[in-house]
Amino acid sequence: MGARSGSDYLNSIRSLGAEIWLGGQRVADPTTHPALAACARSVAALYDMQLAFPDEMTYETEDGERVGLSFIQPKSPEDVARRGRMMRRWAEYSCGMMGRTPDYLNSTLAAMAAAREFFAAAGARFGDNIVEYYREARRRDWCATHTLVNPRRSRAAGWAGQSDAEVALRLVEQTREGIIVRGCRVLATLAPFSEELQVFPSTVLKNEPSAKPFALAFAVPCNAPGLRFICRDPLESMASRFDHPIAARFDEMDCIAVFDDVLVPWERVFVCGDVERCNVLYAETQAVVHMMHQVAVKNVVKSEFMLGLAAKIAQVSDAMSLPHVRERLAEMIMTTEVMRACLRAAEADASLNKWGIFVPARAPIDVGRNLFPRLYPRMVEILQLNSSSSMIATPSERDFSSPIAPDIERYLAAAEISAKERVALYRLAWDVAGSAFAGRQLLYERFFFGDPVRMAHALVDNTDLEPCIRLVDNLLRKQA
Repeated sequence: MGARSGSDYLNSIRSLGAEIWLGGQRVADPTTHPALAACARSVAALYDMQLAFPDEMTYETEDGERVGLSFIQPKSPEDVARRGRMMRRWAEYSCGMMGRTPDYLNSTLAAMAAAREFFAAAGARFGDNIVEYYREARRRDWCATHTLVNPRRSRAAGWAGQSDAEVALRLVEQTREGIIVRGCRVLATLAPFSEELQVFPSTVLKNEPSAKPFALAFAVPCNAPGLRFICRDPLESMASRFDHPIAARFDEMDCIAVFDDVLVPWERVFVCGDVERCNVLYAETQAVVHMMHQVAVKNVVKSEFMLGLAAKIAQVSDAMSLPHVRERLAEMIMTTEVMRACLRAAEADASLNKWGIFVPARAPIDVGRNLFPRLYPRMVEILQLNSSSSMIATPSERDFSSPIAPDIERYLAAAEISAKERVALYRLAWDVAGSAFAGRQLLYERFFFGDPVRMAHALVDNTDLEPCIRLVDNLLRKQA
């Protein structure tokens, strides 16, 4: 099958029949549900791009099939950069506001399949399973979601205490057909629009027998019996595109995944009961670096969009000459250029790993993923500061077709644009920096890869500090 169209994707989601709950009711069809349909169409538009721009968005496999370029196992730095350009086209569609587009997991899965021997070390079938699943995902061009984190009843207690163990996803039985799992995982973003759920380890497990039931990596169809997704509230996704131009199209939805004795066939199991392998899975396969690549591309596009929006507001409000406005714009320029530099360095310095594929350089891309959760909230704040009350005083689309339209046209027009254009601009700013959707984006970016403190610790662990320390030692020796 290979790269498919948006209509093929929508037909697949429509016929899947996954158990999705929203607002206390089961969703019959995500492609027509008022709170979900718009985002389903947005994901479909991404798939249509693959067919519209095959040279940029697809590649030819060893079997001569054209498949999505996000599945490529890079054989050169140019392949890494080429994949980055493909990811950028998808990110530009939502201005970086959709963080879990299919390329995020596709590139991750490709890296894991390349590291076949890592999985096979625990049993040959596990190595075969990850490769065959990757090939099937690539051939069928699935849209997948994933879950990493177990729910916690107490953050103060050590992980896998009895209270946590009762709710965490865990193995309850092994059968001839596969494994049976029970429990809960969060956070499954994009779940209502996905065909597959990929479950990988996240939290570091204690290397002791009691942790083995939690040491799992597998994949199941989203309509697997016993699997259900519980959605959060929709965020203005049912509003008009004029009133909420971002939220009305790109609310990718976040869900809790509940496993009620779900059977996972053996051919879809990648790790089972191997605590040590779970703890090093991302690092050893370097899948995390490929994930970072997609996120780095998204962060560049999102920064450019935020900068462009702030600049447009400064132009429309005739504030471009004001010193404090220019200083804030300079901050956003610096953020954008730093994100670009991190991405460019990571792609340019891509190197061959032990599994035979090229991986973006980790250091610059790791810096970018640690910086962005700190810099994005400031970009949002700058939009709020530079927009001030104009972001709040925004009539709705309905007002422009009502008897009060002449008042709006007279009093809200700017020097060079009409009132409707000005209102549309500030409604966009509100959607990005003031709405419920904006609040979700802010929180999501703060914790995109997890706890910022743990991420910072990992950055220190993954950085070779000795060359820098030697500079100090050399200077001190010269002074002696």
